[in-house]
Amino acid sequence: MFTGIVTDVGEVRSVKPRSDNLHRITIACDYPRAELIEGASIACAGVCMTVVGTGEEDGRTWFAVDAAAETLALTTVGRWRHGGRVNLERSLKLGDELGGHLVAGHVDGVATVIARDDMTDMARITLRAPPQLTRFIAPKGSVALDGVSLTVNAVEGDTFSVLIIPHTLQVTTFAALHQGDDVNLEIDTMARYAARLMDAQ
Repeated sequence: MFTGIVTDVGEVRSVKPRSDNLHRITIACDYPRAELIEGASIACAGVCMTVVGTGEEDGRTWFAVDAAAETLALTTVGRWRHGGRVNLERSLKLGDELGGHLVAGHVDGVATVIARDDMTDMARITLRAPPQLTRFIAPKGSVALDGVSLTVNAVEGDTFSVLIIPHTLQVTTFAALHQGDDVNLEIDTMARYAARLMDAQ
């Protein structure tokens, strides 16, 4: 589990297909290597991935993850290339502060940025969600976009908007987010279960 509070921005160092259905991805980060162990979970742009190797190169820690067919097809991971930047968050430990909302790292789909309005102190990002996910998105509700916990500002049809404060712009990849970009979308777990209960009734 995660909270959607990004703790580092990593850089994709390599993407190596191991087969048609599996890519080995290496990401450089600022986490201490001693704290990264094989089998640990790290949310990479909101996708929960398992560490399968670690090392150091050019003074930076790196870790490797494997992305299988479903991840490559349903998230933005299949489009990652050398030099790309990704939001990172290590998994929760008992006693950690829940600063955002509970995020599973199980991406539900890809949302597309359709507008960005830069204001004096923040940015408003408007996105189009996949049609099957729109009923789970509500004003004042929570979503995770590329692993960042955000509060939904407004919803209209299949579009919704979020406000990005200066701190978030500084410590995530959102400063470089533009119209036409895709982001990984995870809906709030509580919304998913509430909808399922309604369907059952």
